[in-house]
Amino acid sequence: MTQDRLGAGRYIEAAEIPKETVTTAHELSTSDGAKVHGVLRNLPGATTVVSLMHPRQDVTHHVLVPELLMRGYAVWTQGTRSTNNDLNLIHEQALLDAAAGQVFLRDRGFENRVTLGHSGGGTLFAFYHEQAGLAPADRLTAAPSGRRVDLAAADMPLPDAAVFMAPHPGQGALLQRLIDPSVAEESDPLSARPDLDPFAPANGFAEPGTSSTYSPEFVTRYRDAQAERIARIDAEARARVDRANEARARFTTSRDPVDRRESLAPRVLTVYRTDADLRFTDLSLDPNDRPYGSLFGRRPDLTNYGLIGFCRLVTPEAWLSTWSANATNADFLRCAPGVNSPSLFVELTGDAACFPEDAAAMVAALGSDHVDHRRVAGTHFGGPLSPGAPTGASLAAAEIGDWLGQRFPA
Repeated sequence: MTQDRLGAGRYIEAAEIPKETVTTAHELSTSDGAKVHGVLRNLPGATTVVSLMHPRQDVTHHVLVPELLMRGYAVWTQGTRSTNNDLNLIHEQALLDAAAGQVFLRDRGFENRVTLGHSGGGTLFAFYHEQAGLAPADRLTAAPSGRRVDLAAADMPLPDAAVFMAPHPGQGALLQRLIDPSVAEESDPLSARPDLDPFAPANGFAEPGTSSTYSPEFVTRYRDAQAERIARIDAEARARVDRANEARARFTTSRDPVDRRESLAPRVLTVYRTDADLRFTDLSLDPNDRPYGSLFGRRPDLTNYGLIGFCRLVTPEAWLSTWSANATNADFLRCAPGVNSPSLFVELTGDAACFPEDAAAMVAALGSDHVDHRRVAGTHFGGPLSPGAPTGASLAAAEIGDWLGQRFPA
């Protein structure tokens, strides 16, 4: 493993799965007719199944899969209809995907179903628990763009417990901290306002790899400007959605192919420079054990300008449903009061996406009467804090296994 990969912590070696594991692949149909895929790894006599999902990523080979199997639990890993391509990720539709998986597991006869949300999977499952716990008539009927998503008609089995491992506060809340407010022109990836540039020495940025020191005044002004940039993109996204909706309404009477084409045009948003949380480079802000750098590497002053990052390319509908802190329903703090199942929250002390203040707020917001908050040493993706140290994933697995064992003995 290279030092760069160690810094990002995304590539963690997994243990071998038990030889008696039976692995089967499944294609499921959602209540709105989409197809999603999942892999069930079962063990003889297993009565409890743990589900792993993420709204954007393939978790088939998540590092916790063998850890859970070795402790006697079946594991279900599932994608959404937007796996590895979140150009048009509508979180409300992702709930229908999650529901299809929970129906499948219920019908397979598992006595206990536990959700395990890591990173963005945490908010996805918090959102699912919240909506599944409501009476069908009280569930959401549309995405923030107005697109109809009929959660009321969906069979949404409520899981028996929820585990959250390094959950960030939701993709919208996360992006608002990450987005670079110094972008002066949305169409120009290099445009910059010097007074807001997080990587300018005049604003407190130090030599890369050395913790910066941003003044409280700059931090406040920077975060206000981040919110303002999100609001500007919100306005543009809504304008593009409105244009498509108006063309769709015209087509109902005009039947004009021009209107039809205009209603279908996605008008994709390009969002530059989204790897610029000040806490990546100033380790004194909301301090924990995190190394210098972002989720994508040790040089956010460079990765911020690169292709890899959150929300680089997105439809207006997906922006409003997933990436807008102002519009999204998939916000952990909004959803958490509706999570009433017994819950375990595993905080990784070197996390650069779920900071200590976040973890405290999220744990306090959970609606369950049985919430356990545990901390282990590791980075966001489950890497070690230093070469040779135990991985955060292995330490988290021990805590998760202990917690599950107390409630659902294997």
